[in-house]
Amino acid sequence: MKVLLIKDVYKLGRAGDVKKVADGYGRNFLIPQKMAVLATPGAIKTVEHIRSKAAEKRVILNEEMSVVAKALEKVQLSFGARAGETGKLYGSITSQEVVDAIQKKTGYGIKRQQLDMQPLRTLGEHTVHIRLTMDLIPEIKVTVFREGEAEPSLPFEVPAPKVEEKRPAEQPTEQPPEPDGKAEPAA
Repeated sequence: MKVLLIKDVYKLGRAGDVKKVADGYGRNFLIPQKMAVLATPGAIKTVEHIRSKAAEKRVILNEEMSVVAKALEKVQLSFGARAGETGKLYGSITSQEVVDAIQKKTGYGIKRQQLDMQPLRTLGEHTVHIRLTMDLIPEIKVTVFREGEAEPSLPFEVPAPKVEEKRPAEQPTEQPPEPDGKAEPAA
């Protein structure tokens, strides 16, 4: 079945394109959602009009969403999860969990369908793409770290914070020598 797209459809095409799609996809989804019409000779005559209107809408939408895209590019999320020795998670970090974390951190309401990601099942840093529009697709960094069973490996990571704790501890140790220094001249 050939259809004329009225709206931009992700992974299919932009408004004004004539595409060949499966009959069920066109009849049951694209046409009822008013994303496409049958590609009849009369409809094809309106292609330029549809493209120009869609281009105007696309420009306005991209301008509005560019602020959101800039804010989202700065977002870095962290999730603690239980994992095995090989780094595979016992569960997974789902797109809904990522959307909830973005909502909590930025306040922007994003649908989980806008995320281009499979459930995260390994430790480490992952890149997640967010489809705001056809042209604006910011990336965010999602870090999955070990939690729970990771306590045996924590002693290797703990010395670094202890070194940082010693730095503030060094400042108080500098203060006691001052009274000791005062005590020495007094003696």
